[in-house]
Amino acid sequence: MELDVGCVGELQRVVDESMTASAIGSGLVAALATPVMIALMEGAAVEAVRPLLDSEGLSSVGTRIDVEHLAPTPIGMRVIAHATLEAVDGRRLVFRVTVEDEAGLVGKGTHERFVVDLEAFMKKLEARAPRQG
Repeated sequence: MELDVGCVGELQRVVDESMTASAIGSGLVAALATPVMIALMEGAAVEAVRPLLDSEGLSSVGTRIDVEHLAPTPIGMRVIAHATLEAVDGRRLVFRVTVEDEAGLVGKGTHERFVVDLEAFMKKLEARAPRQG
């Protein structure tokens, strides 16, 4: 696994009703919800390293995020999330993340992910699942 500082990822979406604060219960306004903005940031970080991890049976999981939601985005406007890998410390990855819409910067911050062996992670996940029956 060769993850280099500077890897970038991007996600684009058009804000629809399902992505608003009023729809997901994080507020009462029909604007891009902060949790959705965060999900877009995480998705961009996943995209930044996915090609380098998939081929080795690895993935990454989010462990920390520190962001500011700076401006509202209305329904119908396109948003673009960007993630740039800024630091690699063993399995720990640190990204600079931003979201912009057609009017400018919407949010910014940092996001931390850890590289995991996908098969081992799934075994741990299954072991934590409640037993049926």
